[in-house]
Amino acid sequence: MEQWVEDLFSTEVLHKAAAFYSADANDARKLGDFENYVYEVIKDGTPYILRLTHSSHRSKEEVEGELTWINFLHSHDIPVSLVHKSENNELVEVLSVGDSYFYICLFDKAPGAALKPNSPEFGPELFKKWGAITAKMHRHTENYPATNTGRKRWDEDDLIELDQYIDNEKDAVIIEGNRQLVKELQELPETSDVFGLIHSDIHMGNFFFHDEQIHVFDFDDAMHFHYVSDIAIPLYYATWWKLRNENLEIRSAFGTDFLKHFLDGYLSERPLSLEWLERLPLYLKLRDYTLYGVFHKKMDLSVGHEVENQLVAGIRQRLIDEELIVELDYKEIWERANA
Repeated sequence: MEQWVEDLFSTEVLHKAAAFYSADANDARKLGDFENYVYEVIKDGTPYILRLTHSSHRSKEEVEGELTWINFLHSHDIPVSLVHKSENNELVEVLSVGDSYFYICLFDKAPGAALKPNSPEFGPELFKKWGAITAKMHRHTENYPATNTGRKRWDEDDLIELDQYIDNEKDAVIIEGNRQLVKELQELPETSDVFGLIHSDIHMGNFFFHDEQIHVFDFDDAMHFHYVSDIAIPLYYATWWKLRNENLEIRSAFGTDFLKHFLDGYLSERPLSLEWLERLPLYLKLRDYTLYGVFHKKMDLSVGHEVENQLVAGIRQRLIDEELIVELDYKEIWERANA
């Protein structure tokens, strides 16, 4: 979280936020503070997830759009965390702090627990379920209204222009490469079968595994973008988290195995053309650019942050070398999955 936002946050703010839902924050457990403040609180003896989003990060309309879509998916039996209304019958409550606001919402706590790359469940069956739930979300969202969702297009995100956050001289090649990639993506088709509202961040940190089922949460990055981006993100993070220190050959071998099983699940719920699968490298590259910008936006990397600096250095080197996280034979993978 940016330091100036951190200076606005307090225990008093947390308790006021919980009060909107008659929840008890006395023993609140902090779960995250990178882009939102996320806490586990108790209401009527049951744990819930309380989230506080600062107005510098999202507008009220964006938050409402996210929560409305989540409840839409929930109504179609997709295992996502239901959003609850406040005592005032509002999905989003507004808490004024200084000259800005926190937007407050309350979710069911997802059952189960997070998985790690060394978890015994991290394998083919999980990858297949991961693909299936992603496709199911896409299938139901194809008919979701494209207008008045409150969510922005992918190219309206502030991280599209990296020169706001990174060194314009040192990273001039990265800034230009990002601009060229954005231009290329903007020229692709945006018909309803390939472009719509997506989660945009379905990695292992954003779902729990329980009773052989994936439960997805954290839709904060939801945006209007090509559906195939939601396939690139799992491939990217599964590889990065498990093998980021390995060479391209080892990463790609794992990526091939992962994507084969992921597609088995995806295609069981929704078709995907070879043409779009072969565009996956564009979205893998975009994630490198985006992550590079996120780290610089959210952290002062000149002070401490040894682990983060190592991660950023790895991303930067890939961008300079024009090396992707994986290089795959997408045609072979697609033909196998459709056999």
